[in-house]
Amino acid sequence: WALHLKNVTVSLSGQYECSFATYPFGTKAAKIQLIVKAEEEQHYVKEVWLNQTLEIPCLEDTTSENLSNYPLKWLVGENGRKEELVTKEPSWPAVYRNGSTLDRQRVHLGLNNTLKIFPTKITDDGRVFSCHVLYHPERVQKSSTTVRVFGK
Repeated sequence: WALHLKNVTVSLSGQYECSFATYPFGTKAAKIQLIVKAEEEQHYVKEVWLNQTLEIPCLEDTTSENLSNYPLKWLVGENGRKEELVTKEPSWPAVYRNGSTLDRQRVHLGLNNTLKIFPTKITDDGRVFSCHVLYHPERVQKSSTTVRVFGK
């Protein structure tokens, strides 16, 4: 037996019980606690000096789960549009997009899927870099970082 829930919202969180009669053993029951989490996006601000290396962790507060087991992508947003920079599938090398927003040679995927940009330019100021990790088709965790570039 299975319970199928559609249009799942946080309000569906709670304890569910399934019970059925069996012969000759009587009633059997099982309980499960369902916790529905709202999609969260963490927002950060990163400050960097002009012409330095900018390193942005994918999910800063994720330590228990290994990100290399899940597909992820890095995007950059500016003036209301988003552009894909890098995609990474488990056990495959990263795929870099030939975006017009950033020079291809400046963007690299580092350890733990950190986005590395070198050198930073004044045009990077105000850009929002976001990392999306696909744990499940319906469970995506996101973090976004707004960059502030300072000149010396």
